[in-house]
Amino acid sequence: MKAEQPARRPGGRTARVRAAVHEAVVDLLREEEWGDLSIGLVAERSGVHQTTLYRRWGTLAALIDDVVTERLTHSSPVPDTGTLRGDLEAYAVQVAEDVAGPLGAVFLRAAMVGTHAEGGEPPRQIYLLERGVHLQAMLDRARDRGENPPTLLELLEVVLAPLYFHVIFFNSPAGAGHARGLVDRLLALTAST
Repeated sequence: MKAEQPARRPGGRTARVRAAVHEAVVDLLREEEWGDLSIGLVAERSGVHQTTLYRRWGTLAALIDDVVTERLTHSSPVPDTGTLRGDLEAYAVQVAEDVAGPLGAVFLRAAMVGTHAEGGEPPRQIYLLERGVHLQAMLDRARDRGENPPTLLELLEVVLAPLYFHVIFFNSPAGAGHARGLVDRLLALTAST
């Protein structure tokens, strides 16, 4: 007779610990200077022992990378409005709003700095790869509808890069109107090819 396996709880203790730690990191990044953040502060704020933090993430940089990757991946879902222009505009405006938010510059800085996980890709590349898959699916949907979408690289260079550039170099996020203007540029570029 085969022994029954205990039922796994979706979103069990591991998910609760991760959520508490992520929330603590985000709160601390709002309140503390970047250089003042520590595993000890995260442990104290989250109620999760430092040993658990070190065992799970290894370093503060890896923990911040995990938070940033999670936030950036899930904060701006790729829309499906039924048209290429609608999808591009909705996505560009959402990204502009995300980077203009209170943690936009912090998340961009963390995503740019990144750390190399042992034997793996730097987290910022993992984020970009995952996001690229979703954006490519949006472009493929447009092509399947008979539209003439840009390449993924054109989308990144003409729309997303300028949105990030404004925050990083001008310390002034672009608004929704600017984001839509970038989409206009991209579609004009695509139409001319």
